[in-house]
Amino acid sequence: MATEKKGEKGKVAAGKAFMKEMKPSPELAKIVGDKPLPRTEVTKKLWEYIKKNKLQDEKNKRNINADANLLAVFGGRKQVSMFEMTKLINQHLS
Repeated sequence: MATEKKGEKGKVAAGKAFMKEMKPSPELAKIVGDKPLPRTEVTKKLWEYIKKNKLQDEKNKRNINADANLLAVFGGRKQVSMFEMTKLINQHLS
């Protein structure tokens, strides 16, 4: 059995927390479904939705343009950066 390196235990715990299934809000459920999912799967489904609906800004691919469903998730903002999006999505997971 391999020994854990110092600090590795914290990484394992963080990974498990990251994979914990989270319940999406009703607003987010319109995009990713209403079943509990790990954050990684929520992000994957969200990007599938964004690409399918061509919501990435043409001039600056780091920006996401909101449609009616994403407006509710983005707090009424018409455009957010992909970095802001992560923070906004976390508010819709419990």
